[in-house]
Amino acid sequence: MKSITKTPIVILNFKTYLESSGENALRLAQACENVAKETGINIAVAPQHMDLYRIAQEVDIPVFAQHLDPITPGGHTGSALLECALDAGVAGTLINHSEKRMILADIDEMVQRTAQNDLVSVVCTNNINTSTAVTSLGPDFVAVEPPELIGSGIPVSQAEPEVVEGTVAAVQKINPGVKVLCGAGISTGDDMKAALDLGSVGVLLASGIILAENPEKALLDLVSKI
Repeated sequence: MKSITKTPIVILNFKTYLESSGENALRLAQACENVAKETGINIAVAPQHMDLYRIAQEVDIPVFAQHLDPITPGGHTGSALLECALDAGVAGTLINHSEKRMILADIDEMVQRTAQNDLVSVVCTNNINTSTAVTSLGPDFVAVEPPELIGSGIPVSQAEPEVVEGTVAAVQKINPGVKVLCGAGISTGDDMKAALDLGSVGVLLASGIILAENPEKALLDLVSKI
């Protein structure tokens, strides 16, 4: 768990871009691994479910699921089963991403089930109030991402720094063991430095790296000012 949650941490969400699917997903994960080894920064990747097993076998960095459903084995066609993700070799999962929202009871169940299975939980939130609510559930990380800034190229650390600072303060007051990540619009070294300066311990990002002309070079820039 210590190596998986070592901070500062960068979690790259592959989403469903063609640039981060199939063979491209493997190449992107290998680029992340190269940068992690070169810089010593903890970099984790969150590929699509179909790519999880292959990537987990091919790289030596943490691999996260993008989402898991609050189900047990049985008749749940089309759902993502935690036990299957475990077998694929994942280290953790995103929970409640803005593109895959969940009700609070289901977030609670997934935080508990990930903990029971020694998986890292990264619960995504959209503001200070939501961050406060999910912190009481005891996840490993809260990743605050105002949805209007996701994919915008405008970093939350600059557009809405009070959201990051307020989330850090609220989380620390409720449960100092929960760490805060900054998301939405992060893509450069200046963005990451600003996020850390606001009290977060890392970033959750996607398109700024995935759609870059040279993702490995973009990752090196991202961590260059830490």
